[in-house]
Amino acid sequence: MSSAAGPSPATPGASRIRLALVLSLGAAVSLGITRFAYGLLLPPMRDDLGWSYALAGAMNTSNAAGYLLGALLTPMLLRRAQPGSVMLAGALAASVLMAVSGLFTDTGIWLLQRLAAGLTSALVFITGGLLAARLAAGDPARAGLLIGLYYGGTGLGISLSALVVPLALQQAAGQAHGWAYAWAALALLCFVGTGLLRWAVRQLAWADSGGSPGAVPSGATAGTALAPMPLRRFAFALAGYGMFGVGYIGYMTFIVALLRAQGMAGGTIMAFYALLGVAVMASPRLWAGLLDRYRDGRPLALLNALLGAATLAPALSAAWPVVLASGILFGAVFLSVVASTTAWVRHNLPPAQWAAGIGAFTIVFAGGQIIGPTVVGWIADGPGGLERGFVVSALALWIGAVLALRQGALHRAAP
Repeated sequence: MSSAAGPSPATPGASRIRLALVLSLGAAVSLGITRFAYGLLLPPMRDDLGWSYALAGAMNTSNAAGYLLGALLTPMLLRRAQPGSVMLAGALAASVLMAVSGLFTDTGIWLLQRLAAGLTSALVFITGGLLAARLAAGDPARAGLLIGLYYGGTGLGISLSALVVPLALQQAAGQAHGWAYAWAALALLCFVGTGLLRWAVRQLAWADSGGSPGAVPSGATAGTALAPMPLRRFAFALAGYGMFGVGYIGYMTFIVALLRAQGMAGGTIMAFYALLGVAVMASPRLWAGLLDRYRDGRPLALLNALLGAATLAPALSAAWPVVLASGILFGAVFLSVVASTTAWVRHNLPPAQWAAGIGAFTIVFAGGQIIGPTVVGWIADGPGGLERGFVVSALALWIGAVLALRQGALHRAAP
């Protein structure tokens, strides 16, 4: 491949920014669309299919269980294939699953679909995070920004979903199971994102081969990315991140349903969701300095605490300024919690342990997400409604903040 195809040696920083932005489409496909768009479609699907809140939450619990399976499967796949290849295969599979989503109404099939979608999402999100960490290693001064840009791609997926879903539902008005058209539109977005990801993977493979000086440290190659480490050394960070998984997913699963139950107009709800996505995209610049500065659990603790406040707010008041502030704060924080764990791994572990470190965080994250949606849905079906479920989610996030605050930096930092 010619040098014109890879990052320009004359402008390596600009090349890394560009690559991080395109790579962020992996987060857009895996989380922003494949997972979080479900929250937008939950109300019409629940009305059409007669789901309880507990069953609606169980759909995301199934998705989280699939994510856990994917997190366990990813290290095995990385022993046999490059991260970029695993990411592209996962993105293509996720796109196909989205495309067939509207073909079924059976509850059992939907639970299986959400399970499979969670598995493919994990393959994309984990390998994308690993590639982002490698990319950041070539530019330590902007490492937090580069990692944050990858995770901020989730916001692009959220905002695009907020724009596409209402249009698709409007076009399908009067049709049986009109929500199926929205799933098809979202699948199209996933296929486009997967195509663009192929370009980013090719550029990173070229950099790995030595085409761009300093882009990827040699110690971070696929063959050395799976070395084990003692998990007890960062047990508090893992526990804090697990509670984040329990708490945040209730908000992202049920916030649209809550606002609808509180009487908010459909257009206002979609604007709220789109602005939440914009806040996610803006979050990397807000928190990059924090992620670069600290090697201990303080960033995770602070972000969990802020997220708890954002989660509690709409349970206490349905006033538009309160709801809007909740969505913007939530969006500006929640993916930076994920980025904070990748930054922690980069700060505290050698490159040979990055994949195993990211995988450990992903497993506890997935475990938390398995618990959260079903618990919130079960509570919402009771006398307290969704508001009480959001209070429980906020408490989980604050417990996570306390746990993360106890995590210290490891003695050995990554080079």
